[in-house]
Amino acid sequence: MNVLVTGASGFLGRAVCRRLAARGDTVHTLHRRRHPELDALGLTQHLADLRDPAAVHAAISACEAVVHCAALAGVLGRDRDYHEINVTGTRNVLDACARHGARLIHISSPSVVHDGRDLEGVDETIPYARSFPGAYPRSKALAEQLVLAAAGRGLPALALRPHLIWGPGDPHFLPRFAANRRLLWLLGPADKTIDTVYIDNAAEACLLALDRLRAGSPLSGRAYFIAQDEPCTFGAWVNALLAAAGHPPVRRRMPLGPVKAAAAFLEHGRTLARALGLPFAPPPIRFLVEQASTAHWFDLSAARRDLGYRPRVSTAEGLARLAAHLAEAGR
Repeated sequence: MNVLVTGASGFLGRAVCRRLAARGDTVHTLHRRRHPELDALGLTQHLADLRDPAAVHAAISACEAVVHCAALAGVLGRDRDYHEINVTGTRNVLDACARHGARLIHISSPSVVHDGRDLEGVDETIPYARSFPGAYPRSKALAEQLVLAAAGRGLPALALRPHLIWGPGDPHFLPRFAANRRLLWLLGPADKTIDTVYIDNAAEACLLALDRLRAGSPLSGRAYFIAQDEPCTFGAWVNALLAAAGHPPVRRRMPLGPVKAAAAFLEHGRTLARALGLPFAPPPIRFLVEQASTAHWFDLSAARRDLGYRPRVSTAEGLARLAAHLAEAGR
């Protein structure tokens, strides 16, 4: 099939492109700068901003399906940028899919249901959070709701919620853990349980959804959690990644109360700085504190039943692959 992958220069987007190209699909990509790796795969790169409706329509016009990976992630961007890229950009993709008859796999995030409390074995019936600790989860929730609403109007579309994607080439978690390992502290008296997902499993979920979603499919309009189905503690995950890179484990602990108080103080300072129009605002760390100090693992029954999803790469195998990749890169 002809497939467009938005955000193809990103971690998940590249992995999806590699799998699509390997099985013989015709792959188009939409991102802002040309990438030689994608040229080497023989892909057609559309260099444009997701916020440009005409460019989005042009990229999707010849495609049967879209895997929408593009998003502004993290916590340091401006609220306006998160909304324009994650919400308005998704609306542009939806409009183009509706016009050109393309079905849509939207990459969302479990953070859309995280309200700062423990999420232990929850499934997709859990409602969206009523408030959000940052612009990223808020914008992703709005974007996902746009996608599912469009499915209600007849567009074949579903949302995947992969959780904490890691593995070879990860530009987010391991590089930051490693760079700041001497400053890292675990929060609270004991770690909470989380689940994560290895990059190949996340990419496989995208292809499974792509192959099963058709017009009139009961999958349309649904969201699915995607993870390893191997819950572990937050500290165990951090230290496993560090060990794969040859670094010692983090053992220091910090009381959670003062950290939460500091995060709340900074949040108030950020609100005040925005209200006064100041050029600098404190970083919105409450989202990071909540992610590091609460449980978030999920019931994957729906993904197994509807998508045929099974994590093919175990956590142990993924860590071995990551260590081998890092050792090779080090040489």
